[in-house]
Amino acid sequence: MTEPLQPHWFQILLALADSDRHGLGIMHDVLDRSSGRIRLWPGMLYRTLQQLEREGLIVDAPGPDTPSAGSPRYYRLTASGRRRCSQEAARLADLVSVARARRVLRKG
Repeated sequence: MTEPLQPHWFQILLALADSDRHGLGIMHDVLDRSSGRIRLWPGMLYRTLQQLEREGLIVDAPGPDTPSAGSPRYYRLTASGRRRCSQEAARLADLVSVARARRVLRKG
């Protein structure tokens, strides 16, 4: 069994699950998806992106434009990153199932 991901790691991997994004795009995706409840501040975001890269969960991706000085750096989920994101989503889904079975959370 794998260890649970830190919540902000999971949010970043989830943001990259459907498309390559740059840091600001990741921040906005998480903020929008969480209805403003989760805010990734730049310092934490870029430190975490470095850690995720070292772990082999994300890699650099070509941006949509021709790279130039000052172009934002884009990131892409690796196969390992996708598996890890999927494992964490399954773990959370299991917890939600238990919460529903114990009537802590309504079905629906």
